[in-house]
Amino acid sequence: MMISTWRKRRAARLAGKRRLESEMGDIEVTIPNHFRCPISLELMKDPVTMSSGITYDRESIEKWIEAGNVTCPVTNRVLRSLDPIPNHTIRKMIQDWCVTNSSYGIERIPTPRIPVSSEEALEIHLKIKTACKKGDQIGCQNLAAKIKALAKESERNKSCLVATGTAGVLSYAFDEFSKASFEENVAVLDEILSSLAVLLHHDKATNWPGSDASIDRIVLFLKSEDLSARRNAVLVLKELVPILDYRKVDMLLEIEGAMEALFKLIKAPICHAATKASLMVIYHMVTSPSPSNAKIIAKFVDLGLVSLLLEMLVDAERSLCEKALGVLDGICGSDQGREEAYNHALTIPVLVRKIHRVSDLAMKFSVSILFKLCMNEKRENGGVLVEAIQRNAFEKLLVLLQVGCDERTKEKATQLLRVLNAYRSSVDCIDSVDFKNVKRPF
Repeated sequence: MMISTWRKRRAARLAGKRRLESEMGDIEVTIPNHFRCPISLELMKDPVTMSSGITYDRESIEKWIEAGNVTCPVTNRVLRSLDPIPNHTIRKMIQDWCVTNSSYGIERIPTPRIPVSSEEALEIHLKIKTACKKGDQIGCQNLAAKIKALAKESERNKSCLVATGTAGVLSYAFDEFSKASFEENVAVLDEILSSLAVLLHHDKATNWPGSDASIDRIVLFLKSEDLSARRNAVLVLKELVPILDYRKVDMLLEIEGAMEALFKLIKAPICHAATKASLMVIYHMVTSPSPSNAKIIAKFVDLGLVSLLLEMLVDAERSLCEKALGVLDGICGSDQGREEAYNHALTIPVLVRKIHRVSDLAMKFSVSILFKLCMNEKRENGGVLVEAIQRNAFEKLLVLLQVGCDERTKEKATQLLRVLNAYRSSVDCIDSVDFKNVKRPF
């Protein structure tokens, strides 16, 4: 009897709860109009007021301004200032309203962090320059750390820091502290390098650290045992090398252990970003118009880079594949580089396979490398020419011409076809079904 009564009471409670939920589910919570953004008509999460006196959600009004508009969307008057001012009163009212209506499933909006302003960024710049003049390592290190924290906090902050030239100021500081002993300034240099690495994807300016002392310090970090320092060093070098003249690029050949450190990042990768950055640095080095270009290529060949690249290309993803092919193309511009490629079993199979399977850029590099190898072939038996035909390079190049490509690649493909055609009759090759209907002009 007691169990039966308990079950009835429990059933009644559940029924009442369901009825209450049903009744509440029918209630529609209306957002007050002054809590809605005039642009998105959604509840404002970060209300800001413009010079026209109208309040918007920050994200909406910033998109409006980024689109090139200089007027207030509501009043249509020209805005005296494009800097939004946080409206703390409205934001607090919205938060209170969210709490009051939490029973209807409305969550309280978090208090937004105020993004860094141009004035604040410029103030930090001034402090960094002052710290550099005083030789204040700790002060500059703390300011660099603050910049990194702000940049990581939001894309808005990062864009503001880039727009105000923060990378240039950090580069100046890196140059200044590179003049003294590395051991004495290693902490501040490490922090500056770390901050530069955060900004580099957005800043395309040419004011990166470029003094001889700075390059030497970056290489020291590149050779260190600290994985984070090595990553930051190669990411900064990736941006630095393309804008340096060839004499500065040659420095990397002269600095002991620099090229080995770049090679190590590919052979024993620490992350995709570092591997790709290392490949980009090496690409600019092996394609540099420097008189030392042959020495640079010879050094990388001696390290075993050709073999490493070919093995990587077997199953590399698109971006990595393009960069590896670019480096291999540069290396095959030299006799020693081509000789190493001739002697590797993977060379022709990998190159022929990449013509159509990756991207237009990978195709261009693959054709270019094949062109260099085939046009410089000196062996009487045909060597790579025969192997290229056996791997269906002839058919793939025909398809390439029919599908279309840029003029330079088209010219190389045409010349390759002429050279390969001379060996076709003497080579046993089974045509792929994919090429049965291809029109052959040879």
